[in-house]
Amino acid sequence: MSVSVSNVNEGDKCPDFDMPASGGRRAALKTLKGKPFVLYFYPKADTPGCTKEACAFQEALPQLGHIGIEVIGVSKDKMPPIEKFAAKYDLKFPLASDFGTDVTERFGAWVEKSMYGKKYMGIERCTFLIDAKGKIAKIWHNVKVPGHAAEVMAAAKALG
Repeated sequence: MSVSVSNVNEGDKCPDFDMPASGGRRAALKTLKGKPFVLYFYPKADTPGCTKEACAFQEALPQLGHIGIEVIGVSKDKMPPIEKFAAKYDLKFPLASDFGTDVTERFGAWVEKSMYGKKYMGIERCTFLIDAKGKIAKIWHNVKVPGHAAEVMAAAKALG
């Protein structure tokens, strides 16, 4: 089992991505050129922590939209569970499927985890704030859900 080490740092150019997303959309870097956005990685759709995180971003969406920030959630779930999750909680922002973990690995979010002494590979809950020039403005690793969306919003407002 390999441990993913992020080669992506604040100030770096955002790695390219193009993934299918909820609502028949695509989450692609090329469609976001010139716009700041939030890309957050979550372990699994419709689990307690991921639900709280998605709902917090949904709640912050009007304020983030007001300052021109789009939000995209990414997991390795296939599209049917992602669509069900988005519909269940009326999530308006795109939830993207990185089933092959290609994008997740590029961002360094595919990491070795451990539960009950068993090691396995999974998605680290992390968030990337990308500025309008396509550079990574801020990275949060090992995110704790309570208060995270507000923290991201504060950093997004500081982008100017």
